[in-house]
Amino acid sequence: MRASRLPAPGPTGGTQDARGQAPRRPHEDDFLDTPPGLAQLAPGAVIRSRRVRVALLGLVPQQRIEAWQVAYRSTDLHGDPEVAVTTVMRRRGAVPSGLVAYQCAIDAVSDRCFPSYALRAGARAWGALPQFEILLIARLLDLGYAVSACDHEGRLGTFAAPREPGYRVLDGVRAALALEDAGLPGDLPVGMFGYSGGGMATSWAAEMAPTHAPELPIVGAVLGSPVGDPGEAFIKLNGGFFAGLPALVVAGLRHVYPGLAEVVREHASSEGRQRLDRLEQLTTTEACLRYALDDFDDYLDSPLADVLALPEVLHVFDDLRLGHHAPTCPLLVVQSRWDQIIDVDDVDSQVQRYADRGADVLYLRDGASEHISLMLLGFPVMLGWLERRFEDHRAACPGVAAPPATGNRDHLSLALLPSSWSGFAGLGAVAVRTVLGRG
Repeated sequence: MRASRLPAPGPTGGTQDARGQAPRRPHEDDFLDTPPGLAQLAPGAVIRSRRVRVALLGLVPQQRIEAWQVAYRSTDLHGDPEVAVTTVMRRRGAVPSGLVAYQCAIDAVSDRCFPSYALRAGARAWGALPQFEILLIARLLDLGYAVSACDHEGRLGTFAAPREPGYRVLDGVRAALALEDAGLPGDLPVGMFGYSGGGMATSWAAEMAPTHAPELPIVGAVLGSPVGDPGEAFIKLNGGFFAGLPALVVAGLRHVYPGLAEVVREHASSEGRQRLDRLEQLTTTEACLRYALDDFDDYLDSPLADVLALPEVLHVFDDLRLGHHAPTCPLLVVQSRWDQIIDVDDVDSQVQRYADRGADVLYLRDGASEHISLMLLGFPVMLGWLERRFEDHRAACPGVAAPPATGNRDHLSLALLPSSWSGFAGLGAVAVRTVLGRG
């Protein structure tokens, strides 16, 4: 069983988002309280819902976006039932042509970085990456899609945990389609999209879908710079400018892996344990700035190489590795060859594991970007690929859509492809409207 850091259960009724009132953080919010009989509910069953307001950086409410939050039944890493939450959005007055499960790059333990908080008007979440991803979400809404953005790390913020992000994403889609207030047709085709930590969560959703939610009509999944091997990323980032990221992983995962928690208790210094506790309160940007160049070796009573070789740690690293389940939906994987955070070799290996298991995967490597810039420079290509999957689904009879192209391709720059130019124009126009509150 995972350790609990949640408040005691409170009222179970839904609430209305009050104008002018700052939203409560998830660990303070009785909207997420566990109802009686949770285990008897089907995965994805709606527990309660409420209307909310979405805002850029928490400051600029988006007048053209209708949004609801849905608390629903899902499953954690250990197979136990839990309450999860997703934020469902659509363009006001529009009839969506599809639903996109958009996985934000939460990349933190603090619930200030959860989409259910960071995307809302009044949120105080400086340095939370989802607050910037609203620009990409607004573009999806502008094209006529509904969006489900779930808190895929769960209520404990278990950054990089395996499998359970997939359960939460898929059950969040079920809940979004079942939400009567949103009025989404139950047979809407579904696409999935995520970058970096969101790409990792999308990978788990694609891997878990065949067994956990085979009924969902998933047309394709975009995996932008997915963290193919979090264990290898830990080793490569430790001691560098992004050392805060692997430290965040340990800070969260120690609550769900008892063996890892015991290793931390036995081998980490008091200062090292306090460091992990502090990381749980920081946003992604704060953690990277404060703990740049930090080295785990400085907080252990044994060399880091020896600690990493312990069976309890090796078990965690093996469990986190992506690519051991074959997705049945088409995949697009996009990665920078010069990525300073996610090593291209790790993504190469993830793609190869998918290909070896028979998955339909197109892998594009970009030669003129790094991790952060590729998210924007590659967005038109990623979005265009996903749009074509929706078009194939609409144009073909069920089960006979034309298969997408597969294989590996290197490009000087995805941004230079002619198909990207109109995409940048559309994204720029949406960005201006979002800054003005007209997203």
